[in-house]
Amino acid sequence: MKHALILGANGQIAQWLLMLLAVAMLSGLAFFIGVTLIEKRQARAVAGMVPHDAPAHSRGAVVYFSRSGNTGLAARHVAKRMGSALYPLQVPEYELGLGGLARSAFAANARRTDPEALPDITPRRLNLKPFDTVWLGSPIWAFVEHNRFDGQHVVLFNTFNSNLAADQIAAFKAKVMARGARSFKHRQVLRGRMTRQLTPEEMLGSIDSEWFA
Repeated sequence: MKHALILGANGQIAQWLLMLLAVAMLSGLAFFIGVTLIEKRQARAVAGMVPHDAPAHSRGAVVYFSRSGNTGLAARHVAKRMGSALYPLQVPEYELGLGGLARSAFAANARRTDPEALPDITPRRLNLKPFDTVWLGSPIWAFVEHNRFDGQHVVLFNTFNSNLAADQIAAFKAKVMARGARSFKHRQVLRGRMTRQLTPEEMLGSIDSEWFA
């Protein structure tokens, strides 16, 4: 009788654990779906803002990758202010949507233990020799691995929902300097959590007041 009670209690505990696991998995899925919907809405909202035609001759370049379009908007704004050439990068693994979001999140975590865990990008290389200054939008590690920045001023810029860790910035700076950069700076806009973010106009205002003051 006692043995049967123990087995019954263990069975109930197992059921509760399975239920908790199921709830956790559903919560995680709901979170990713929610973020994906917000990203798609943001991408539509900023797609036509701040159009930029690259000048025929420029001493600066802005290279960026953007999932939801916010970094892309910042890149166009910076390029327009600086009169710079603009180079968007394509990362098929991180395309807008649930799968791309999950892969980008897992990859960001994997890079903490394996710096070589990098996605395939297009283009891999650019001729940066004509430029004195190169702005890099988001920590585009794969691009840094395939390019040099000899004698150039490099500026890393981010628009994100939470602060980029100091060790990540330091590691990115070390990569850039090892590839010949003359100097390194970091610029950022903290847009806030997904449900309470700066509007695109507020983000551009922050860039003007904080990056170009």
